Amino acid sequence: MKTTNKTDTIRFTVKGQVVIPSWLRKEFEIEEGTRALVYQEGDAIVLKPITPRHIRNLRGSLKGSGVLKSMMEDRKREREL
Repeated sequence: MKTTNKTDTIRFTVKGQVVIPSWLRKEFEIEEGTRALVYQEGDAIVLKPITPRHIRNLRGSLKGSGVLKSMMEDRKREREL
């Protein structure tokens, strides 16, 4: 993914919806049905598309953090209830 200084202005609809410009949809491989994370970062609203590229970049990010072990322990406790 390349970094660009290109900008666009968008408008919010009455429902708060926006249209992501086509050049950004192409750059981030956003297709119909693509989901996104949305969160606040300081005074900005961040939209992060969850695309196959995003998922590939997450691979290994939890390695060694003990998440799997914790999840398995939780499931074991749930089965015992």
